[in-house]
Amino acid sequence: MPTLRNGKTTSQERLNGHQSKHNESGKEHLVIVGSGWAGYAVMQKLDRSRYTITMISPTEYFVFTPLLSGAAVGTNDFNSVIEPVRRYPEVDYHQAYARSINFQGKTIECSPAVGSEVRKRELNRRVDDDSDEELKPTVSYPGQKTYDISYDKLVIAVGCGTATFGIEGVAAHSFMLKDADDAQKIRSRIIECFELASQPTLSDEERRGILHFAVVGGGPTGVEFAGELHDFLTRDLAAAYPDLRPEARMFVVSTIYDVAPGVLQGFDKSLSEFAAEKFKRQGVAVKGESHITRVHEGHLEIKEEGNVPFGMLVWATGLEANPFINSIKELKKDEKTHVLRITNRLNVISEKDEVYEDVFCLGDCSALEKKAPPTGQTASQQAEWLAKNLNAMARGANPPKPFVFKNHGNMTYLGDFTAIIDRSEGVEGPEGKLTGKAAWVLWRSAYLYKSLSFRNQVALVYHWLCTWIAGRRISRF
Repeated sequence: MPTLRNGKTTSQERLNGHQSKHNESGKEHLVIVGSGWAGYAVMQKLDRSRYTITMISPTEYFVFTPLLSGAAVGTNDFNSVIEPVRRYPEVDYHQAYARSINFQGKTIECSPAVGSEVRKRELNRRVDDDSDEELKPTVSYPGQKTYDISYDKLVIAVGCGTATFGIEGVAAHSFMLKDADDAQKIRSRIIECFELASQPTLSDEERRGILHFAVVGGGPTGVEFAGELHDFLTRDLAAAYPDLRPEARMFVVSTIYDVAPGVLQGFDKSLSEFAAEKFKRQGVAVKGESHITRVHEGHLEIKEEGNVPFGMLVWATGLEANPFINSIKELKKDEKTHVLRITNRLNVISEKDEVYEDVFCLGDCSALEKKAPPTGQTASQQAEWLAKNLNAMARGANPPKPFVFKNHGNMTYLGDFTAIIDRSEGVEGPEGKLTGKAAWVLWRSAYLYKSLSFRNQVALVYHWLCTWIAGRRISRF
């Protein structure tokens, strides 16, 4: 039976029982907070026979984020980009939010994320909101109390939120692209815009506004979404809505806005210019050095242009620390990004410069002294290194050498079976930069290979073939 302690519910069997379980088995209790690129990969690669593993995350699955843009437009299915945590029954999973950490007592305070309204309101909460207000369900469920989970070793891998830069209206009137839920909402809105624009009572000016699809952010996420959206508009929706044909360029417009001079500024300059030229030929406008001052329902305020109407706005800018990381006051943080500073062995550092040997942090919510980009590639490499280190510690073997990030290159899809691959940092000459359909084949192959299960690999191939042969579905679901 649950017992109450200081207003918290603690189940003797599931919570305090962790301590007795791993004591009896001789295993240490390792807790992972987060089910993203870093957390999920650590859980997968750990020797689960040597650790009692608990995962805490409000999302009960891992999301393969590079394919979310394709899922949003129907190139691949939503289910083919997620991997359930429950696939590993030996891992004790808690669908919950980590609220705080007691580093001295080695406990984590959690609150349940079960209940659609709780999760919906948490996802809609601004990432820079430092409010300590606890979200409570609108419908009462058994066990909706905060509780503590103890740990011997802790892995913090909560990722980051999308930066809004304090611009008013972003959270209320734009779509992010971080989760399968986001991709579903975007797909529904695209179809809704076309249905609205088909109404006979609209003027041409109103129709143009509704069929303006705006993307803020010229990095890989924004660019890949713009490329996938272009394919969806020109290859599928053009046939379904003949009066609104995108190729006529009378009504349908896609625009990428960024404060930088152009798109993909992290790529080699020649590849960035190739991408901009490709978008120009496809009819996708790229407007660099654009400063958005406010977002309203249905229109943007842009310093350089004034009010610009839109039917859908996708916000795909940089990253910023989420509320959980903001709430941690005991640890040293990066002065610029405000994420947790870590050593080259991925340990966190206290404000007193003490290294916490049993607490690790990796992925977007961490910052090495020698900077590594906040990408899935970095998180995956860190997760592989940490799993090797933890497995070696459990065996009593020598730990691996300190972590060093190795840049294997970047790749992005531009639409129309065209991609770019940048390996110029490690490969000299023309071989380091690849464009066109050959790059698209490698882009597809790489993501197929990186997909985390055979089931999803089969599903991806199936849906890609269906899209190629019969086109994308044009329904909202």
